[in-house]
Amino acid sequence: MSRAIQSMSSGTVFIVDDDAAFLRALSRFLRAGGYEVESFESGEALLARLSPDLTGCVVADLRMPGLGGLDLQAALAKSANPLPVVFLTGEGDIPTTVQAMRHGAEDFLTKTAPREQLLEAIRRALKRDEQLRKQRERSALVRRHFATLTRRELDVLKYVVRGRLNKQIAAELGINERTVKLHRTNLTRRLGVHSVAELTRLAAEAGLFPEEPGSHLNL
Repeated sequence: MSRAIQSMSSGTVFIVDDDAAFLRALSRFLRAGGYEVESFESGEALLARLSPDLTGCVVADLRMPGLGGLDLQAALAKSANPLPVVFLTGEGDIPTTVQAMRHGAEDFLTKTAPREQLLEAIRRALKRDEQLRKQRERSALVRRHFATLTRRELDVLKYVVRGRLNKQIAAELGINERTVKLHRTNLTRRLGVHSVAELTRLAAEAGLFPEEPGSHLNL
């Protein structure tokens, strides 16, 4: 049990299972291991509790009345807080396991699996939530930086990340080359970058690449 206490990341384990007796037993087991636990008898109840500031992972049964495990996984993935999911089910099959893993499940275990195997899956899921949350926070910060740019600076950026030269950008936008240089200087200064490669990486991280060559960047 000490390994669980030493290895776990911060966050809550949200257990979802319509079997009330199993739900209580698993909750007691994880709390005894030092985890913070919240339990729910349905996927709908968990979604009603969900908020962007919650941290942790979900341990869910596969087959439940109403919202099943795979549907819950899909709903979480579309939410503002896509918590990692560990499936713990009484019965599973290969196609369902493949589908769950393909859609990002941390693990797919049966309820008869060794407890250490479950604890290891939870440790990984909590660590993954921590990493993904940091990535989302960084992306949001990057987007806020890009939001300070003017429309013209964004127009210039669109061509810079495509590798266009100042002369080419000036021709595309109908402005002089000196103005393009000024906008590029403002871009690098305000975004704190020193190269086109860095600028391109930040734009990609913020999701600002246009879907097709003729489209505009969207914030």
